[in-house]
Amino acid sequence: MASGTDDDREIAALRAELSQTRRSTVPALEEILYTAMPVLDRGFIRVVDYMGNDGAVVQAARVSYGRGTRKVSEDRGLIHYLMRHRHSTPFEMCEIKFHVKLPIFVARQWIRHRTANVNEYSARYSILDREFYLPAPADLAAQSAANRQGRGEIVEGAEAAHVLDLLREDSLRQYAHYTEMLNEGEDGAPADPQRRGLARELARMSLTLNFYTQWYWKIDLYNLMHFLSLRADPHAQYEIRAYAEVMLDVLRRWLPVCHEAFLQHRLHAVTLSAAALAAVKEMLAGKAVTQASSGLSKREWRELCAALGLPEA
Repeated sequence: MASGTDDDREIAALRAELSQTRRSTVPALEEILYTAMPVLDRGFIRVVDYMGNDGAVVQAARVSYGRGTRKVSEDRGLIHYLMRHRHSTPFEMCEIKFHVKLPIFVARQWIRHRTANVNEYSARYSILDREFYLPAPADLAAQSAANRQGRGEIVEGAEAAHVLDLLREDSLRQYAHYTEMLNEGEDGAPADPQRRGLARELARMSLTLNFYTQWYWKIDLYNLMHFLSLRADPHAQYEIRAYAEVMLDVLRRWLPVCHEAFLQHRLHAVTLSAAALAAVKEMLAGKAVTQASSGLSKREWRELCAALGLPEA
């Protein structure tokens, strides 16, 4: 399933094939259908199928409201209303299916989103390629002192080179051990006739988490936006955020009005707790508010000040 194989010829044939249909299609998404969009050093995202457009969301919502009018401005207003008030069902009417190639450690984060249909490449059945993720030097960072699951200052120079050497050496060594245990030649016959190969389902356990896997991932629009609200956020780990940013651009092509509403009401919006809202009201009334008087925790106070562009003191 790596680039440069028979899969590429099959995909080119799919892109060349045109089908007539009565269902709604989106020209901007059709342009990139089956096209592998690169992510990280060896990964990609490819749209392989989809259902629905902005009109499908409006159509689903108006089942309850009657036919109504069909002006574009009113459709846009309705989608923004649905997004703003978190009405989920109309957005569930659209679906999309991706083919994704990603490092195993990213896949382990990704699979936490349990609202999709997933079918992963089987290393019990097939042999994984010698493809592993190495971060770019600019993405190497030390552990954050303030966030136990985040990155701190960039690691540079000889220290960065040493880390990359370790990652590369470990990955190459583990893959060499993997193929040695498999003992399979290109024709499937034993590479060393004097010994038996280990079962694929066992040999795979020697590989490190930076090796690439692949899967098909199908999800409805509502749950896709939930995924993107978490994984396209600046606080998300860089590697999974890189995939989310590509998917965010896919959303823009596929459903431009929903994309616009999502950015405005979800991704770039701020949700305030009741206590934070009360603190903002006091600020607007001209009162001096501090972290101690607000009743907010230090962390929530920092987040509120950052959202409002205010100093923490």
